[in-house]
Parts: sequence; structure tokens; C-alpha cells
Amino acid sequence: MKVYTTQPFQAVYSLFEHEYLGYLFESFVVQVNSKGNLTFQHQNISVKNGKEFASRLDADDFKLLPLIDQIQQDAVLKKFSPKKQSPADFFLKVYDPEKGDKALQETISHYIQGRMAKILELLRNKQTFIMGKDGEPTWRKIKIAPEKASVLFHFRRNEDNTHYYPTIKYAGQKMEFMYRDAALVCYEPAWLMLDGTIYSFEKPIDGKKLQPFLNKRFIAIPRSVEETYYRKFVAPLVEQFDVLATGFSIRSERYTPTPHLTFSEVKTTEKAVQPADVKAGALVSDKILFDLSFKYGDYIVPTSEAKRVSVSMEKTEDSYVFHRLIRDLNHEKGYIKELSKRALEVKNGQTILEKPAAFAWLNHNLAELEQLGFTVRQEEKSGKNYFIGEVSVNVGITENNDWFDIYGTVRFGEFEIPFIKLKQHILSRNNEFELPNGQIAIIPEEWFTQYIELFAFSDGEDTLTLKKHHMALVNDLENGNLATVTMNRKLEKLREFETIEDHPLPSGFRGELRPYQKAGYNWLHFVKDYKFGGCLADDMGLGKTVQTLAMLQHRKENGAEAASLLVMPTSLIYNWLKEAEKFTPDLRVLNYTGTYRDKNIELFQEYDLVLTSYGIVRLDAELLKSYYFDYIILDESQAIKNPDSNTSRSVRELKSRHRLILTGTPVENSTMDLWSQMTFINPGLLGSKNFFRKEFLKPIEKQKDEHKTRRLHALIKPFILRRHKSQVARELPEKIEHTMYCKMTEEQEHAYEETKSYYRNKILTSLEENGAGNTQFMLLQGLTKLRQIANHPLMTDPGFEGESGKLKEVMRMTKNVVGKGHKVLIFSQFVKHLELIRRVLDEKEITYAYLDGNTKDRQKQVELFQTDESIKVFLISLKAGGVGLNLTAADYVFILDPWWNPAVEAQAVDRAHRIGQQNTVFTYKFITKDSVEEKILALQSRKIQLVTDLISTDETIIKSLTKEDIDNLLS
Repeated sequence: MKVYTTQPFQAVYSLFEHEYLGYLFESFVVQVNSKGNLTFQHQNISVKNGKEFASRLDADDFKLLPLIDQIQQDAVLKKFSPKKQSPADFFLKVYDPEKGDKALQETISHYIQGRMAKILELLRNKQTFIMGKDGEPTWRKIKIAPEKASVLFHFRRNEDNTHYYPTIKYAGQKMEFMYRDAALVCYEPAWLMLDGTIYSFEKPIDGKKLQPFLNKRFIAIPRSVEETYYRKFVAPLVEQFDVLATGFSIRSERYTPTPHLTFSEVKTTEKAVQPADVKAGALVSDKILFDLSFKYGDYIVPTSEAKRVSVSMEKTEDSYVFHRLIRDLNHEKGYIKELSKRALEVKNGQTILEKPAAFAWLNHNLAELEQLGFTVRQEEKSGKNYFIGEVSVNVGITENNDWFDIYGTVRFGEFEIPFIKLKQHILSRNNEFELPNGQIAIIPEEWFTQYIELFAFSDGEDTLTLKKHHMALVNDLENGNLATVTMNRKLEKLREFETIEDHPLPSGFRGELRPYQKAGYNWLHFVKDYKFGGCLADDMGLGKTVQTLAMLQHRKENGAEAASLLVMPTSLIYNWLKEAEKFTPDLRVLNYTGTYRDKNIELFQEYDLVLTSYGIVRLDAELLKSYYFDYIILDESQAIKNPDSNTSRSVRELKSRHRLILTGTPVENSTMDLWSQMTFINPGLLGSKNFFRKEFLKPIEKQKDEHKTRRLHALIKPFILRRHKSQVARELPEKIEHTMYCKMTEEQEHAYEETKSYYRNKILTSLEENGAGNTQFMLLQGLTKLRQIANHPLMTDPGFEGESGKLKEVMRMTKNVVGKGHKVLIFSQFVKHLELIRRVLDEKEITYAYLDGNTKDRQKQVELFQTDESIKVFLISLKAGGVGLNLTAADYVFILDPWWNPAVEAQAVDRAHRIGQQNTVFTYKFITKDSVEEKILALQSRKIQLVTDLISTDETIIKSLTKEDIDNLLS
């Protein structure tokens, strides 16, 4: 029957007994007549229709509705039945007396009881009834007792057995509940219904402890099982409830607690994070478990026991004594707070720390804890015997000729250990050091960070020495109060670069050096005088060649006893010959290249400078390493970036008094490039290759570890001189950069979308199935295809008959620039793209110079463009024209297909924007709208942070792309 909200109504709650689920409540609204009495007109209410009756429901009603909905038969069926079935089928199967699912019964009961307890608490001021057998919700009124009852458990021990029974009091009066049709409407905790009233209890009690006595006066425990029963049942009861005992004793005891902190080693299994191609496994990790307990008299009470009373049973000659220990929880909390103040957060009496952190904490706090009254000890059965005393280290460093001597001692309590004994432990990150008495001392974790480089870079097994070029490390150790350093006055100059002396230019040098070039020349003297290798890493176009030639001329005039060797890419030989002829005409220069070179190193004595290529060094390695050069200089030294290549190995085997490398991009692909080049100029500076990979390469490239990046900078900084063009901008003409957006033609857009859809589905599916690591090649392939179509679909489809929006825009701009008498460099990463431009230039009869990787006479093309006024356009592939070109005749630079690495584009621009340029240089970057090129530009600003200082590589960025980045690129 429907209840009308326009007329008075009342919410009521009706108790009924379910065949399987026990006592439950149902919620109703009942119409009220004109006299204010409840009528028979009623309907169920639930969360679904509760808002209709909101006018006469309060906050508690709206809390009750979802709880009551959750205990109804259909809700239980939906929650616990894995498949659709009728209530009868489900309940008959689960509650079958012989084959029923006991575990599921327990789970359902716990679920129901928890909600019934909450419902009963909320019903205290509600209209509550027992439901009639016909479903009438208001059959008989019941009430919830406003106060809580108390329970007293009685034990009477006699010669034969022990009688056990409870008594209940309410409002000071004993309640007679046995044999009175009382019922437990809830068990967790107990709610007892007696004579129309439902009672709860002051101390929550399990209903199963009362259930037997609804129809029984007492339970008799035979003497044969008495001890077990007392220990397992009576002792916990004495802890939680009031107990009246006859025939045995219960004694309450109080003491002041003293804290006991014990520690033990535990093995924890953690999920291993491994590469996608390796199955995830489990790592077993050593950790330390701290356990806090309190001693009360002779009793030890674990903090994990939250109960205020702790009971232990003592068996006497003819009876039992229950010692009821009253804990001082406030006092205990005070000790827990003291641990918390010292950053040890104890929960349930325990906490687990990584082993190094645990012993660092112990070493730091042990003395204070003992003063506060803590007893700190190792668990007796915890395996290794650990040392937990005071730990300290004292390191000294003294300069000795061309190296530093390192000495020091480590103290573990009473033991004094030579510092060098820790070397293998630090390098292998083994933090367990065995003391002479067999105890295991844990090396503090910070020592691995503080001293790993010292051990990795030092030589010696019995004594430790460092090379002079590790001056930055020595300084850091001293500044961090990690070592006491003694050195002479000459070496003190290294602490401040402002002390670099000014050196006059050699008399045979023809020309002038700009101020920053003169500073570079002085710096070359500085590293030479201290017998360090140097890296001159100025930006392209700032004159690394002329600074180097000035130094070589100085060596000639100051009695260099041998020739210097200058190694470079073959394409730069001509440039060096021309520059040497111009600035240092007195230098005797040998061009040691070509198939018919004279392989006679005695010839070198007749020359000041030997020019050769990396290929020749590789071929003539055995011959060249037999000569002791004055200088070995590597130009474009990134050529030895792969330390395992034959070129790198050959170059490292050469012998010389001084070493110098020249490069505008010290790092192209990876920080390992830096290791290879730094190891050439200063062997051992960055440790072994494996050490460098573990300590620098992986943290910097994979984890983006800023601290490691700064650390690497600090180590190499004294040996690298790098000036950016912005620092000397006042000596160069202005550079203006533009971005030109080109709209795709309709046919081009169709080709682009078709390819994009194909690769998008393929790449995103591969990402899900194989992970990022196995999708990189496909991603690169897809991005390359899309970039080519963004240039011109002809690059991927020779049969394409449409036009390209970008090509039209490039040709419009080219005609405009050439028409006004300017010269332009047009760079593309794709030779196919240059071929398309050539075809159009030929059609329009515009003359041009051309350079790609297959061009035989590079210098001829350069001179043609530089000197022939009729040639206004120079088509250059980025790879072939990125280094070694002076193209100052151009004042426009077009970048046709931008890619990740801005350093590569900057090198292209630097072909024109360099010393000797008199005009403003205009750079135009052509971007196809609504293509992957535009997406790359948007991502660059975020991703380029990875590569600004040490790493400038497209591969690095490709590896760092997230699924979201890839999704955006291909959207």
C-alpha cells in the first residue's frame, strides 16, 4: 500500500528473524491517522526512494537506510554469490547442514553482524517493532535500553569441577535472563533482547559467551581439562571483564614500566622491478625489525598488545593465581613519543628499516636512549652479531709530487681500522664489515656517497694515491669536512681560476685574438702548465682552431722537442691547412693522409705539426704509438665517443706530453661520450668504464638524478672551457629566428592521416603488449615516415601526384631571398628532400651549391658558394654539413625538417653565424601545421631539459617519451 507524503506518516524499523541470516531489520514508512496513531497503511523505504519521504526523516534515518539495505537477502545474495541464482538455491547450498560452506557462512555472519551493531546504535530514539508473521511491520513495539548493562562472570572451583556462569545488571538491578525467552539479536558485539527491550553492554562482549546461558544455569568444567581451560579461556576473560572467583585467586598488580628495544634481522621479499624483457621476480632484502616492549616487574609486555590489562596465570601447588597486570599506558606513550622525536615511528610495537638506515639510527641515538632508560639489545636468535657502538672516520690527503697520498682510520667502538680496508666494501657497496672480534659493523650509508669516488679514482692496494687532476674531488672532500688536506702553494692556485696568468701571444702568430679567444689561449697554458689534459668546447664558430694554432706556435717557439699530432675528420684537413697557413705560417705542417702517405715516423722530427684523420690513426696505430708527441690534439673529438671502438682504443694508446680535445658538442648520444673523451685527456679522471656507467650514466640518463649531474660537472669543470655564443654575442652580428608554419595540401593531408592511423594503432598496441623498450624502433620508423610526408609525400610514395605545402612555401621564400641579393643555406636531414628541392631549383634555373655525405670535394662546393656571387643557394644535408664549414657568405638559414635535438640545428645555423660574419643572420624553421613536427616543437620545451648540459641526443629523448607523449605525437 502506498503511503502519501501529503498526509502525516512515520518512519519505523521492524525486527524479524531470517531462516539463515538470523535477526535483521527492515525499514518502513507508515501512514498516521488524524489521532496520531499508526495505521496499517505502510510501504518499504530504502536508499532508492528515501528522498521522497525526506520531510519526516532525520540524519540518523539517512544513515540507517543504506545499512538496512545492505543486510537484506537480495543484497547478501548479490554480494556473495559469484553467479546469478535464486535465493533458495544459494542459501540451501551454503547453509546445508552437512555439505554447507562453513567459511562463507562465517564471512556472511561477520558482514551482517557488523552492520546490525551499527543499526542498533542508531535506533535508540526510533520507533522500533517486532514484525508480525504476516509481515505487519508494527506488530509489537520494542525499545532500545537507554543505558548499558554490565556483565560479571562467576567461577566457583570445588573438588570436582568449576562452575562457570554470568550475571547481568542493568541500572544497578540484577536481570533475570535465563529461561526467559531472551534472544541475542546481535553477536558482534552482543545485544540481548529481553521482555521487549534490547540491551547493549558497557564492555563489548562476544554474544557466544552469553548464548549458552539463555537456557542453562551454569557450565561445569571438569578437573581433567581445568588447567587448559583456565589458561585459554579464563585468563583472557579476566583481562577484559569483571570476574568473581571462588577457589582460586586474582591479584591486580602495578609497576613502573621500563622500555626494552630489541632488534633482529629479517628477510623481506619485494617485487623486483626489471626490464620488460625479463620476467618480474622477487628480491630478498635484508632489513632490521625493531620491537618495543615494556618490563613491569618480572613481566615483559609487548607494545603490540593494546589492552590496558595483561594477565598471566601461575599454577600453585593446589590452585591457580591470575596476575592481573595494570599497564601504565601514559608512561608507555611517553617512551613511544621519545622514539618518534628521534624519527623512529613505532606502530603496534614494531617498525622495519633498511639495514643501513637502522644502524645509522642506532649509532646516532644509542647513547641518548640509554640515558632515557631504554635497554637496547639484539634479539638472541637473530643470526649475525651486530656491532652498535660509536662509528667515526678520519681521512687525510697530502700532496706528493704528481699525486696525492690518502691516509686515514676508521673507528668502530674500540677498534681502529685502516681506511684502505674499506675500499672493496665501498666500491662493491657491501655495507657489512667484520670486526676482529667477529661482530659485524654496518658501514654508514653516507660513506658510500662521500668516499666512493675517492676509492674508484685512487690507485694502490696497500696505500692510496690520487692523480693531480682529481683536484676537484680533493677540494670537495675538504669543503665537506670529509678529509684534512695539505698541499703546496702552486697547487693552491687551482682553487680559483681567477689566478690564471696572462701569456703573450707568440711572435710568429699572424693575426689578433678577440678577448675571449685570448682568455682561451691563456687557459690552454694553464692546463698545460699543471700537466692536465684540456677540452676546448667553445660553441661552433667561436674560433677553437685559431686558439689552438696560437698554442702550437708557442710550443714551437719555446723548444718543443717533438712534433704535435692533430687528429680530425678527413673533411677538415683542408680547413686546418688553410688556417695554419694564414695564422701560423712558420709552423712546419705535414699532411699525413692519403693512400700514398710516407709511413716513416722519423719524418715527424722535421715538422712541428702532423695533421691526420681518425681513419689513418686506426690504420697506423702500431706505427704512431711508437712516437712520443709533444701534443696530441683531437678535433671534433666526439669521434672517439664510443670507448670500445677501434678508433678510441687506437687514440688512447698514443703517447704524448700534453693532450687536448676540441669539440662543440662534447656529448652527442650519451654521457659515456664524455667518459671516453675525458679518459683520453686525463686517464682515470672519471674512474673505470663500469664504475662510470653505474655511478653516473645510469643515474643521469635513466633516473634524471640532478645531484649526479652536478657531481659530474664538478669533476670535469676544471678541464673543460666552454663559452656559448651568447657570452660573446657583442662580438657577433645579431641572429634573428623565425618559425614558418606551412599548411598541408589536401592530397598531402590525406596521405599523412592514412599513415598516422596505421602507425598509431600499431605503436599503441605494441606499447600495451611489449612495453616502451621494445617499441622504440617502430616509433622512430613511424615518426620518420610522418616527418617525410610532412615535407613531401613523394619521399615515401614515388607515385604521389599532388603537391606539398611546405615545398611551395620554401620555394616562395627562396625566390624572395635570392631576388633581393641574399645568400641562403638550406638544411635538411633527408637527402631525398634535398633532391626534391634541387629538381625545383633546376626547373626555375636557380643555381646552387650542393653538399651531402656522398659529395667528394666538399671544399670546392664551400668555396664556390663563398666566392661566386651568382650562386645564392647552398643545399646541405645536416649530417654532412654539421661541422667544419665556414659559410659566412650566407645571411639566411632555412631548417626544413626540425627534429628533437636543437644542438644539431644550432650547429647548422653556426655555419653562417660565426666569426667573420658581418650581417644579421636570419634563421627560418619550417613547420608543417597539424603534423608531428608541430607536436615535436611542443614537446621540445619539456624534453630538452634532459639534454641541456651534458646530453644532447635524439636517442635520449626518444627513450624518455612516455605513453602519454607518444599518444600526443600520434593524435
